[in-house]
Amino acid sequence: MARELEEVRGELESRKVIDRAKGILMKSRGLSEEAAYTLLRKTAMNQNRKIGDIAQSLVTAAGLLGPAEDE
Repeated sequence: MARELEEVRGELESRKVIDRAKGILMKSRGLSEEAAYTLLRKTAMNQNRKIGDIAQSLVTAAGLLGPAEDE
């Protein structure tokens, strides 16, 4: 039961990251939500990686490239 709960939590977190990545692509490239998801999926397939991993990389890169924040 605990393992199933962890899997569901992981899937939910992955969906959140994918949604954030889609939003980044929609804003930066002017894509529709469907086109942004298709691009993520195609990139994941081409690199033989999970779509969640691709999305996380995009979110991380966007954070690094975004406006500088004072620490």
